[in-house]
Amino acid sequence: MTSTSAERLQATLAHRPVEGVCVDFGATHVTGINVSVVAGLRQALLGERAYRVKVSEPYQMLGEIDDKLAGALGIDVMPVMGRKTMFGFENKDWKPFTLFDGTEVLVPGDFNLTEDGAGGYYIYPEGDTSVSPSGRMPKDGYYFDAVKRQEPIIEDKLNPADNLEEFSPLAQEDIDHYVRQAKVVAAQGKGAILSAPGTAFGDIALVPACWRKQVKGIRDVEEWYVSTALRRDYVYKVFEGQCEIALGNLAALAKALGDKVQAVFLTGTDFGTQRGLFISPAAYRDLYKPFHKKLNDFVHANTHWKTFIHSCGSVVDLIPDFIEAGFDILNPIQCSATGMDPEKLKSKFGNKVTFWGGGVDTQQILPFGTPKQVYDQTRRRIEVFNKNGGFVFNTIHNIQAKTPVENVLAMLAALNDAKKG
Repeated sequence: MTSTSAERLQATLAHRPVEGVCVDFGATHVTGINVSVVAGLRQALLGERAYRVKVSEPYQMLGEIDDKLAGALGIDVMPVMGRKTMFGFENKDWKPFTLFDGTEVLVPGDFNLTEDGAGGYYIYPEGDTSVSPSGRMPKDGYYFDAVKRQEPIIEDKLNPADNLEEFSPLAQEDIDHYVRQAKVVAAQGKGAILSAPGTAFGDIALVPACWRKQVKGIRDVEEWYVSTALRRDYVYKVFEGQCEIALGNLAALAKALGDKVQAVFLTGTDFGTQRGLFISPAAYRDLYKPFHKKLNDFVHANTHWKTFIHSCGSVVDLIPDFIEAGFDILNPIQCSATGMDPEKLKSKFGNKVTFWGGGVDTQQILPFGTPKQVYDQTRRRIEVFNKNGGFVFNTIHNIQAKTPVENVLAMLAALNDAKKG
């Protein structure tokens, strides 16, 4: 049987049965916990009522899971991430901040806000309030939305290079940062997942480039979606350039990190809605799959890492394509969406892909159900997904603000009971 968390993750990714369940809370920006809920967990599990949790990812306002809390949560997987946040500043020089719900937290020094005139806040790329804001949190909100910064589009002057300005070869200081993180995780005996930079083609959270002070090209969310159909050749050229840079960065990281990480998060582009796909399989195969395959082929040829794709919604009709493109891990397993039945997914794809997530519904059951409903669903999901290995426990996407702590504790109780057998 496995003896360390790293070995548990490695066995899980190899679809070998493990003792208990492999667990992730916070190893990626799509498997985290809202900062206010993290604060509540620290009170409930560690008795720390005056502790200010650090906001590790300000775009979604995710809370830091430090070593102490990771131990209390039974986490097996830790993050290896880049130096900068979605708004382009580093997590350092911490200062106090109070959320709308009264939770007292710590934010990075360049987390600089101004009032939006309606009770909310604007936030700025690199913390520079002399330029236009790139994010907005409405009054009583819990996270930021991208601010529309689209310049007028002149069709005959569109240049794919404008949508490539945020992609570049990694600087040595960035590579060194990844290596330091990976060494810390390895020293703890934990499993590690690398969040690779610049590998997510068309991720709508990244298209507005909230970390850049000025943006050119197609940056409006609606305009980008339209462009994938009406300006297909333009988008394809953007992806070609992005892919070339991404492959170079993956090569540098593969050389620097080696076996210090076990998995790599490549893409968080969403292809599904609650009821079905919002892109046809033919369009996925034409525009996205060739580039997904190039990245997966490179990773598999040059490392032992397993590759991770995140896509919300009903993506059951694309799972065969994801597997053909080379992805080893699927997240978040939105079981509430049409066709995403846990038993059917496990039966059909369980020997071909690792399910990372799906442990409990974060839309209805976890935030609005009773503790018993949370406990029962969590036990059942573990029973289904963990059979014969190939399952990393996490919720369906991040645990959202206002989720009752007692429900999260019920989820953890079910997880712990499942570990005991």
